[in-house]
Amino acid sequence: MKLTVQGKQMNLGDALQTHVTEKLEELNQKYFNHAISATVTFSPDAHAFTRVQISLRIGKEIMVQAQATEKDPYNTFDAAAEKIAKQLRRYKKRLRDHHERLESVPGEAGMKARDYVLASTDDDAEEDANAVHGEDPVVIAEMSTNIQTMTVSEAVMRMDLAEQSALLFRNAKHNGLNMVYRRADGNIGWIDPEESQEAAA
Repeated sequence: MKLTVQGKQMNLGDALQTHVTEKLEELNQKYFNHAISATVTFSPDAHAFTRVQISLRIGKEIMVQAQATEKDPYNTFDAAAEKIAKQLRRYKKRLRDHHERLESVPGEAGMKARDYVLASTDDDAEEDANAVHGEDPVVIAEMSTNIQTMTVSEAVMRMDLAEQSALLFRNAKHNGLNMVYRRADGNIGWIDPEESQEAAA
């Protein structure tokens, strides 16, 4: 597993980096033993707290993410790592089945797409002016991505593992584009266009 441990505006000692490495290797061996890469980022937060973000890639297009904020960097990392472990325990069997299904379909790269990050605007006047003049929002990042084919339950699992609020996917049942998203009430929403359902009928 390729591991990157980095500190933003803070120095990380050898002992902390060793702690992170040992803990993530232990998690990898316990659950899958085939994680591809992991990135751990430490950064300072308000009131002398430390924030840790862990991103663990455990298979083809599968990302598990967690973050935590505590006063002590060791406790912060351990809290985020426990969230990762909890997610892996919860989905262990389904992840294994999902991985086997992907391996049995070689070359399935998904539908290619562009992923854009748009600048947020807090100024309503600026937003209204853009709407009047027909300007597109400001793009601050652009990357390529794949829209994967999967079942609805797999999409919910992948969204949960990556701590995302929404996930666009191609429904394995009818090959149409679908979306799952986390609702404000805590439940999961699922959008399945009628055209996709009619095409499958």
